Amino acid sequence: MNALVGKALADARAKAQESVRSLRLRKPALDDDAIDLILRDARSHYAWTDRPVAPELLETIYQITSLGPTSMNCCPARFVFATSLDAKQRLAKSLKEKNIEKMMEAPVTAIIGYDPEFWRELMFLFPHEDRRPHFEGKEQHSKDTAFRNGTLQGAYFMITARAVGLDVGAMSGFNNKIVDEEFFSGTTIKSNFLCNLGYADESALFQRLPRFAFDQVCTTL
Repeated sequence: MNALVGKALADARAKAQESVRSLRLRKPALDDDAIDLILRDARSHYAWTDRPVAPELLETIYQITSLGPTSMNCCPARFVFATSLDAKQRLAKSLKEKNIEKMMEAPVTAIIGYDPEFWRELMFLFPHEDRRPHFEGKEQHSKDTAFRNGTLQGAYFMITARAVGLDVGAMSGFNNKIVDEEFFSGTTIKSNFLCNLGYADESALFQRLPRFAFDQVCTTL
């Protein structure tokens, strides 16, 4: 257990609080262009240019993604970046026919998975209290927690990729069992969804599909 205690804990908390206050003073909210870039005018892409994605950018995306909130800081998401022809061909075995070309043309396809055994690392991730007994021997609870929080991390990943200048196209038209056998054999990791990354060819876009209005799906009590 490497939890901070005493003055070290108080100093760390004070530093964290001041960092948040300072950031809010410098940047109380994103401007409209930033919001447009990551969500409002962002689109899912299906065609790609041949411009490569730098490996360092993938590391940056992960590092930012990893800072997004998860329950008990459990961080169950696991990522595989398929960039080589061999990896793409292995991944193609799992895809529905209509998705193969989209995946093969993308510079990077991220396999976003989750590890139901995440709780084994909680002494590192959540060092101030041993929460492992909350999950040990509770397979369904562990799986539900991992899937929920891993999906959240997948969403953080997509928004981060857009924020640093990439385009994304998430995909769910594939066979999870095949992906797990090809890429996660011998581990406890399970695949969740795929996400193509790169610099999009916008000529393949079509009009945005409808969304529900606030009053249709939201309730304020």
